[in-house]
Amino acid sequence: MAKQVVKQIKLQIPAGKATPAPPVGTVLGPAGINLQEFCTKYNDATKDKIGDILPVEISIYEDRTFTFVIKTPPTAFLIKKVAKIKSGSAKGSKDTVATLTREQLKEIAETKLPDLNAYTVEEAMKIVEGTALNMGVKVSE
Repeated sequence: MAKQVVKQIKLQIPAGKATPAPPVGTVLGPAGINLQEFCTKYNDATKDKIGDILPVEISIYEDRTFTFVIKTPPTAFLIKKVAKIKSGSAKGSKDTVATLTREQLKEIAETKLPDLNAYTVEEAMKIVEGTALNMGVKVSE
């Protein structure tokens, strides 16, 4: 018989830098799982992506075991990284803070494709472009 999932938790943790201290400890501690074991497994799984912030979905079972799925970095994080900016525009699309090329947009879309509601890279590019525009990042031809 399959194990029963009792809790689903979603977190965004820097790759390779999970520790039992807050915020990880405060969220996972009450769930009753071994924090050190989670941190070790997460850090081992993400050591090649250090510097990125990665969303993780943790499934906790009745017997206090767990599994987790690491997702791709948030679109806004990838846009800021590629455009080399600290943050998006405070005024949204009315104020342009950076510009991305089509190639850079395609690179971000290819990274995000597994987690987006899109079947092709072109559809993913439209989703990423919408996020970029809302952040004040213009896309040049």
